[in-house]
Amino acid sequence: MHDAASLMLKRVDRFVRERIRPAVYRETAAVEITAWSVPDEPVPFAAAMGKDYRPFAVGDEWGPPWGTVWFHIVGQVPSGWAVDGTRPELVVDLGFVATPPGFQAEGTAYTPDGVIIKAIEPANQYVPVGRGAVDVYLEAASNPANAGDFSFSPTVLGDKATAGRDPLYRLNRLELGLLDVEVFELLHDICALVGLARELPTTLPRRAQILRALGRALEALDPDDVAGTAADGRAALAGVLAQPAYASAHRVSAVGHAHIDSAWLWPVRESVRKVARTFSNVLALMEDDAEFVFTASSAQHYAWVQEHHPELFERVKAQVAAGRFVPAGGMWVECDTNLVGGEAMVRQFVTGKRFFIQHLGVEPLDVWLPDSFGYSAALPQIFAAAGSRWFFTQKLSWNQTNRMPHHTFLWEGIDGTRIFTHFTPSDTYNSELSAADLARAERQFDEGGASNTSLIPFGWGDGGGGPTREMLAAAHRTSDLEGSPRTELSSPSRFFEAAEAEYADPPVWSGEMYLELHRGAYTSQARTKRGNRRSEHLLREAELWAALATIRAGEDYPYELLDQAWKMVLLQQFHDILSGTSIAWVHQEVERNYEAIRQLLEFQIGLSLARLAGDGDEEVTFNAGPYWREGAPAFGGAPSGSTGASIVTETEDGFVLENSRVRILVDRRGLIVSARDLDADREVMPPGVAGNVLQLFRDTPTQWDAWDIDAEYAHSGRELLEAESVGLTDDGRAVRVVRSTGASRIVQELSLNDQNGALEILTSVDWRDRQKLLKLAFPFDVHAERAASEIQFGHVYRPTHTNTSWDAARFETAAHRWVHVGETGFGVAVANDVTYGHDMSRTTLPDGRTATTVRLSLLRAPLYPDPGADQGMHEFRVSVLIGAGIAEAIAEGYRLNLPLRRVRGAGPVESLLSVDNPAVVVEAVKLAEDRSGDVIVRLYEAYGSRTSAKLVPGFDWLGVVETDLLERSLSFTAAVISESEREVDLSLRPFQLVTLRFARA
Repeated sequence: MHDAASLMLKRVDRFVRERIRPAVYRETAAVEITAWSVPDEPVPFAAAMGKDYRPFAVGDEWGPPWGTVWFHIVGQVPSGWAVDGTRPELVVDLGFVATPPGFQAEGTAYTPDGVIIKAIEPANQYVPVGRGAVDVYLEAASNPANAGDFSFSPTVLGDKATAGRDPLYRLNRLELGLLDVEVFELLHDICALVGLARELPTTLPRRAQILRALGRALEALDPDDVAGTAADGRAALAGVLAQPAYASAHRVSAVGHAHIDSAWLWPVRESVRKVARTFSNVLALMEDDAEFVFTASSAQHYAWVQEHHPELFERVKAQVAAGRFVPAGGMWVECDTNLVGGEAMVRQFVTGKRFFIQHLGVEPLDVWLPDSFGYSAALPQIFAAAGSRWFFTQKLSWNQTNRMPHHTFLWEGIDGTRIFTHFTPSDTYNSELSAADLARAERQFDEGGASNTSLIPFGWGDGGGGPTREMLAAAHRTSDLEGSPRTELSSPSRFFEAAEAEYADPPVWSGEMYLELHRGAYTSQARTKRGNRRSEHLLREAELWAALATIRAGEDYPYELLDQAWKMVLLQQFHDILSGTSIAWVHQEVERNYEAIRQLLEFQIGLSLARLAGDGDEEVTFNAGPYWREGAPAFGGAPSGSTGASIVTETEDGFVLENSRVRILVDRRGLIVSARDLDADREVMPPGVAGNVLQLFRDTPTQWDAWDIDAEYAHSGRELLEAESVGLTDDGRAVRVVRSTGASRIVQELSLNDQNGALEILTSVDWRDRQKLLKLAFPFDVHAERAASEIQFGHVYRPTHTNTSWDAARFETAAHRWVHVGETGFGVAVANDVTYGHDMSRTTLPDGRTATTVRLSLLRAPLYPDPGADQGMHEFRVSVLIGAGIAEAIAEGYRLNLPLRRVRGAGPVESLLSVDNPAVVVEAVKLAEDRSGDVIVRLYEAYGSRTSAKLVPGFDWLGVVETDLLERSLSFTAAVISESEREVDLSLRPFQLVTLRFARA
């Protein structure tokens, strides 16, 4: 028999398009529309009432970029619509375009008394109404479709100042419609079967059965009376829909979800509204579907709803208590995990989980990061220390080169902690539960035979919106359908508990989960990254000195101030903000916020230090770092002393920077041609090769401009070797080098640190280039098979070679405050105060030998989504410490990022605490979150070795316990702790993270 399958499917598609979809609404009726255009930024419902609403008609234009128009809709449901099997609805098309939901116009419907009903979006165009009078207010947001078709073309729409004021949209539809429930169900019967038929093998009898049933359904339907014959059409399909799934069918836990970016192609203020729209959509669906469960991450989002829409928050809270609205992740936001510092990553969980526990009475045990750009090897320990059991993501399905070998596995971190992890095999966090998504999950699941369960998050995401009734219709039809995976509406915890029980011995992935994409996110928007780094360290200082001032001087601890600052910093660590991949509006706002945080924290630090220093004229040096510096103890203050002596002399060939440890030769081009370790009597610069070389590369990625650096960049670079001027600074302590490239101007100052001999390079850039990548290169005469990079609470080693495709794909990596390359007994550390993007590689020298080159990525200038990205002034401080091991690299990273503070006062200030082993690093000292006055000390083993140490508090204390990150006493002790009268003995495993809680006397 000939195969007419393709013709049948085309016939069904046309019948659905031309006959069934138009029949979903039996009848329509007009409404009366008036509108008020908000002059500038959005206003709450109460402020929109009583304004000058004017007549408005379908077909009229509305909404400039980023504008808001309030529509008031009144009408009457016709009395003849009181028909069983129907439902009256308000149907709205704001002028939607082809761009996906969440990336264009959207709206929020309210009752006349200000209660949110639900949202209006391209895939969700209805508002339920009663059988009588209709009175609805619709807040419509004219958000520009600045994603376009994701061709990454520069756009002015991402900046309110350049977006213009011309209307973007035209109201296409706003009327009452009578939904025919039987026709709606018929439509989704057909959609489920057509989708399944397209996924099944052509030789399978099941496919032929489905096609025949579809043919019979079309014969049963009258094209001119779909409503009258819909039941007959459904009857023709009932048999094939009732066939149960194969006994061995893959099982899918379908979790309702909406990934809402806290900012991205829209500002934060729009995300506030997106969350409310999405949550209201979900609550409306829960009223109609008793099986529907929804999960949403990010405590910040719930906090926004609580602040701006308290009535909506109470409804969410009720469904949380019922187990149907499930908070996920336990974090303040879904942050970047490569760039966020260790203590800030801790605070994502502390702040997030405390909110969920205090305001919603639940603690998420999963970590939910479906869209962050790769995952640091420090995370398993942090997750576990926060009390979390499971991790979910899917982002590594975006890898360009290598495919992750597992979907369900144990992920092992740098300290050996393992956490149960799942990647959805559907490769999306925005599933529509289509047959294609389900088939992909079954086809790609890598644990077949050992495990047979996966999770699929479904719902419109990125710009929010969430699940729709169409998606729920698909879920119910595939719950037990032959040829399809079994779909069960579920929650994250139910999935993970089942997956753990099913898979007793999963495989292990050890180390970082590097995303082979979005490598430019380590560098884009340098001012945003500087603000984050500085804020993290200022918060450390503010907490430390405030705690000490409370303990020693009786000052009130600034709980509210610190909470306010932390929450803003945590929000701005969202993975599309800190990564530098948002529109101009977002980054301009972020930079203003960081400046406000800086002023706030500097003020607080100043208050605390002044109180600690007391009255007097002696200069006191305060040291917030974990190591003694310039005579000042860690976490204390001492009279300022003299520093060592470094000499800078000018010669015929250039300049010599020298002290007792190193001698650096800088030539007339401002390049380092010699760097000698005087203690080891060893030259570090390879012969005939210079360091401190600025390199400029073409930076035009194939796609994802602000996100990506493509490997091909390396083929089109040039070195900026010539200088406009090279000379001494006015004080004679540094060499000053001036260069230009295009319209950009670069000024460097090279000097030696008097204490440890580090070569410090201050690079100031007036950056005017576009689509260029600026790197700073240092070749070293060391044979390093691997390079160490600092991450949260430790470091990772990465190969400098490209033996495997996994090695080659890591051509750009992230590091925090330092990187280190070395061979047995000798190495070099390169530290920084703001840079994250690095590459470390083997270099072939002119004589055939190899050197190891360290390069820091200073600046980019992508055109999308912010065409003005990184333009303007920047400052980078880099240090090169010759003869350094890992220990010295760690100390140098802290030195560069925690400058000493000098204050006039009465004299020394005793340290808040001391540790006798430099391998044990104290990362945070603060007062407890519960405001009991207990002192919290967070520390970690930094060298990667088993070690012991004595910690001596500089205050009276009654007892100490080890806690989790939320400062709750552990039922077991991860660290070996013993107390004597005045000290705590610690025994730690490599990279172990420990939180101690001291009850104060």
